[in-house]
Amino acid sequence: MGAFHAYDIRGVYNVDFDKDVAYKVGYFLPELLSAEKVLVGRDARVSSDEIHEYLLKGITDAGADVYDAGLCTTPMVYFGTAFYGFKASVQITASHNPAEYNGMKVSRENALPVGYDTGLGQIKEWIEAGRECPVAQKRGEVHQIDVRKDYLPFLLKYKEDWTGLKIAMDVSNGMASLFVHEIFGDDVAYIYDQMDGRFPNHEPNPLVPANVVDLQKLVAQTKADIGIIFDGDADRVMFVDENSRFVSPDLMIAVLGHYFLEERGEKGYIHQDIRSSKAVGEYLAPMGGVMNTWRVGRAYAALKLRELDGVYGGELAGHYYFRDFFYSDSGLLAAILIVNVVAKMKAEGVTLSQLIGRIEKYQNSGEINFRLEDKKGAMDAVRDYFMNNEKSTAYMDFDGYRVEFPDWWFTIRPSNTEPYLRFLCEATSAELLEEKVATVRKILTEQFGAE
Repeated sequence: MGAFHAYDIRGVYNVDFDKDVAYKVGYFLPELLSAEKVLVGRDARVSSDEIHEYLLKGITDAGADVYDAGLCTTPMVYFGTAFYGFKASVQITASHNPAEYNGMKVSRENALPVGYDTGLGQIKEWIEAGRECPVAQKRGEVHQIDVRKDYLPFLLKYKEDWTGLKIAMDVSNGMASLFVHEIFGDDVAYIYDQMDGRFPNHEPNPLVPANVVDLQKLVAQTKADIGIIFDGDADRVMFVDENSRFVSPDLMIAVLGHYFLEERGEKGYIHQDIRSSKAVGEYLAPMGGVMNTWRVGRAYAALKLRELDGVYGGELAGHYYFRDFFYSDSGLLAAILIVNVVAKMKAEGVTLSQLIGRIEKYQNSGEINFRLEDKKGAMDAVRDYFMNNEKSTAYMDFDGYRVEFPDWWFTIRPSNTEPYLRFLCEATSAELLEEKVATVRKILTEQFGAE
């Protein structure tokens, strides 16, 4: 039962969970969410068909109807949940994980995420308690539903004039393959644009540098203005500039400001996670963006954006959330809007790297993982050392700590699933950055035996 996590159910199939768990998730879900019908989609992983079979059997045995959307991106299921008014939905996917993984992302009414604290933990308890699953007197029925017919036009209405723009794209053999040709056209330089749940070319995780190398080569070969890479279920998207440099996803939050704040004239809250560069808020402030910083993960970000009625938001992991999209994330919508901005900038003689250069003001360490057991003690020690020796300008205590100083800042947060602390910092100079990282490394290795 190690597959139940903060945001979803996910693990190595037939190791962390199996078809019996899938059945029981399906059986208990209608009761948990008071749903008489459940929308279900799936990705193209080898194990998705079996999970799909048993999930549907569980839902219908409980007496609820299934509306089967077939092969889907995860955002397509979010869209269907909210657009058609479902009280419950499940996307069968392991997102960016390797091929042997699979899982389920659960949503309630209005595509609100169901995490461990908001329902998945309850299902886990019922399963572990051995709660019985008697077949309902009137079993549910399975209906087919075509979400694509409404989702594709929804996406296309955001597409602007991309004349003269050269795009390179790595679809990672994932679910974005369902839409990319119709959205971006046939002039794009595509690689790995056929769905294949074995992911034969690279793992579908663009945050791992090795998985972006082929796209970087493609950008150079084709002299593209922008490179785009999706993860396995298309809820995340990341970008490479015209020089084949990977762009940190949090900086794209600032780029999106040109569309929402500048072009559309919207004002209000913009969401970022606790790891996002300080440069993002500084860049968006003159446009009317008010930054809100919150916890990492869709289970928190989507709820917070809705609560604030924020315009849009993003995360370091490449998720982008939109008020226009039921406060949920869509990799395809984010890609369309980013391409809109890049096309406009090119018409003005500004490249993507030049635009990022205007935004990126700090030296960034990237996330550094420290393996240790006493995560809370280590976090406190790092925080206390710097706050006792320097005057902080901001302090955040959620999902770890974020502490800001006049010329540098850091976050330190625990992994939810592994014995790691994740440390990230930014500074106004490379020398200062190096000094602070070295200090943290010394504290964690000498006092806590970090590896």
